[in-house]
Amino acid sequence: MQNATMRESKAVTRSRLSVPKGFVTVTVSTVALFLLSAAIAPSSVSQGALLGMLPFAAVLAIVGLGQMLVVQQGGIDLSIPGAVSLAIVVVSRVPNGDDAVLVPAIFLALLCAIAAGLLNGLLVGRLGLNSIIATLGTNALLFGAVLGISGGSPRRTTDLLASIAGGVSGGIPNSVFFAIGTLVVVALLLKRTASGRRFEAIGANPETALVAGLRVKLQQTAAYVWAQLLYCLAGILLAGITAQPTAFQGNSYLLPAVAVVVLGGTSLLGGRGFPISTVVAALFLSQLDQFVLALGVPYAVRTLLQAAALAVGVAIYTIDWAAVRQRFTRRQPAPAA
Repeated sequence: MQNATMRESKAVTRSRLSVPKGFVTVTVSTVALFLLSAAIAPSSVSQGALLGMLPFAAVLAIVGLGQMLVVQQGGIDLSIPGAVSLAIVVVSRVPNGDDAVLVPAIFLALLCAIAAGLLNGLLVGRLGLNSIIATLGTNALLFGAVLGISGGSPRRTTDLLASIAGGVSGGIPNSVFFAIGTLVVVALLLKRTASGRRFEAIGANPETALVAGLRVKLQQTAAYVWAQLLYCLAGILLAGITAQPTAFQGNSYLLPAVAVVVLGGTSLLGGRGFPISTVVAALFLSQLDQFVLALGVPYAVRTLLQAAALAVGVAIYTIDWAAVRQRFTRRQPAPAA
C-alpha cells in the first residue's frame, strides 16, 4: 500500500513537471528557424526587421489565444477577419483623429466584441449549430458593420493610439508587452483557477461534464465572448501599429490563427490548451513570413507556407505515428515449409 502511494505521488510529480510536447516542438522549431534565417537571410533577423516583425507577431499571438479558447471547446471561429476589422474601423473611424474620442471608441469596440461573442455563443452553445456555419454568418454581419461604418475606405488612427500601440519602450515594441500581459492573464485563468480547470474539462468531454453538473453551454458561450474580446484587443493594437489601416485588414489573420493554435499543440477536438506554446508558434509563423519575404518569395507562396505549417501541425499532433511505424515495420509471417 505504501509503495503504491509512493508510485502515485511520483506520477503526479512527473505530470506537474512534464513539459508539453507542443511547447518543445514549436520552441525547437523557432530556434532552428532563427538560426536558419541568420545563416541564409541575415536581413530577416536584423534589428530593423525584428522591430517590424514583432508587433505583428504580438497581434497574431493575441488572436491565436482567442482562437485557442474556442478550439478548446471543440469549435472553430471563422469570425476573426470581421472581428479584427471592425475593431480597427471603430477605433480609427469614430475618433476621426481626435484623441479625446479614443477611449469612448475603444469602449464601443469592446461592446461590439461582446455582442458578437454572445451571438456566436447563442448560435453554437445554445442552439447547437455547427461552429463553422455559425461563426461564418457572424463574420458576414461584422463585415456588414465594417462597410456601414467605414464605407470601405481607410482612415488614419489617432496620434495617441499610434504612440501607445505602435511605440517602443526600452527597445521593445509596446505591442509585445500587451501580448505578454494577455498571455499571463489567459495562462493564469486557465491553469491556476478552478473555473479554468472546469473549462478544460468541459472541452475534453462535454457529455461527461454535463452529467457531472457543469454548466457546459455557459462555458462554451464564454469561450466565444472572451475570444472576441481578444480579437478586439488585437484589432485595436493593429490600428495603432499600421497608423492608417484598411477596412479589411483582419482578413490575413484567419488561417494563421488556426495554424498557431495547432502548432502550439492544442487539439482541434477540444480539451487542454497551451497558451505559451501558442504564443511561441505565433513568433515562429511571423518569422517564417519574414524569412521568405527576405528571400523574395511571392505572396501566394507565403500563403501556401502557412497552409503547409497548419498541415504539419495537424500531422504531428493528430496522427498516431507509432502505429504508422508499426504498420510499415511489421514483420511478414514466414512462409510455411
